Amino acid sequence: MPPLLNRICHIGFHVAEGQQLASNLMHQFGFELFATRMAGWSRQLAFRRGNAVFLVNERLKPGGREVSPVSSSGFCKNKGILYDVDLQPSVGTASNICFEAEDVPGISQSLEERGCQILITPTAVGDESGYVTYSVVGSIVGNVSHTLLDRSQYCGPFLPGFHVVEGASKKFQAGGQITHFDHITYACPQGSSQAVLDWYKNCLGFQRFLIHQQDDVADGYTIQGSGVGLRLTAMRYSGSGLTLLDQDCKIVLAESLSEQKNNQVDTFLEQHGGSGIQHVALYTTDIIGTAAAMAKSGAIFFKPPLAYYSEKSKEQEIRRVGQDLQLLKDHGILLDAEAGGNSGPGLHGKQYLMQIFTKPLFTEETFFLELIERCGGTGFGEGNIRALWQSVQNYMDQHA
Repeated sequence: MPPLLNRICHIGFHVAEGQQLASNLMHQFGFELFATRMAGWSRQLAFRRGNAVFLVNERLKPGGREVSPVSSSGFCKNKGILYDVDLQPSVGTASNICFEAEDVPGISQSLEERGCQILITPTAVGDESGYVTYSVVGSIVGNVSHTLLDRSQYCGPFLPGFHVVEGASKKFQAGGQITHFDHITYACPQGSSQAVLDWYKNCLGFQRFLIHQQDDVADGYTIQGSGVGLRLTAMRYSGSGLTLLDQDCKIVLAESLSEQKNNQVDTFLEQHGGSGIQHVALYTTDIIGTAAAMAKSGAIFFKPPLAYYSEKSKEQEIRRVGQDLQLLKDHGILLDAEAGGNSGPGLHGKQYLMQIFTKPLFTEETFFLELIERCGGTGFGEGNIRALWQSVQNYMDQHA
């Protein structure tokens, strides 16, 4: 299958007015608010750090003033256009992954012929900076949709109707650089991963890849025992317009195999109202500096059990790759020197990754962010899953 998509343009949220997501992205996580727009009953706020762009759709309360942004003759009027579907969710959700593409009408027709649900047919929208063409296709994962967007005829800062915001978040001390989205993780019901993999392969051209030497093509990578039951499978897409900062698009599927009451995957499914985007990983060139700056600004991270750092094997693993054990412990950063099956030779080659996870960004135990720095490690921190699982479980038990 020839490449259909180029690169991720942005990831979209839907939240109710009054939630703190937009403020927290800017003040706690150092994202720059660079463009805004009013669309019908929604306020759209675009944030960025490096090539990682979040688009927050805030649903305004009834009784507010509906505002129609700029429109251009000959194109669909911008009034009410979200470049997405209007979910009006009861809980905050990350639900849209927007891909840049070159032939939106052709791709949309091909997807429709394959039985995909086209939620918004190809539509042209413009302003004084040109025009874009987009469509929206529904996936088979809960409320997740994909906007297909052609910006080749547009020279504005983001999308038609958006207005530039100058110097909105200069007070944040950025710390390490965030360059792009590293991966996106879906929380899925038991037994659904293969259907999701098949849909993304047949419809969008994603390819399955193994994340660990114990990863099985049919069953994925399973972790069971000591209160943990989890299956991970992964897929990636390498588009034609990728740069070194974009990398490829990687999606990880997580499904619970645990009978433990209130485990985090099943809790997500219950509180979110079905499967969806559980977390987004942001790639940073300096995880210690980035995490420290975010924590200083009020971001709250999960910290692994103290026993994580006192285990002899983990202590040796950290020291062998040249990292400071106490520094990682102070910030709660996890290190996996066996990432992507690089055990043995990988340790001598210092191939590893470091990661840390925020607490949920919404009232519900659903969406969170991950920071990840790769030093040759290609996996997703499989060696840290038990520690992460336990830290999240401790948090959930305390808030039960």
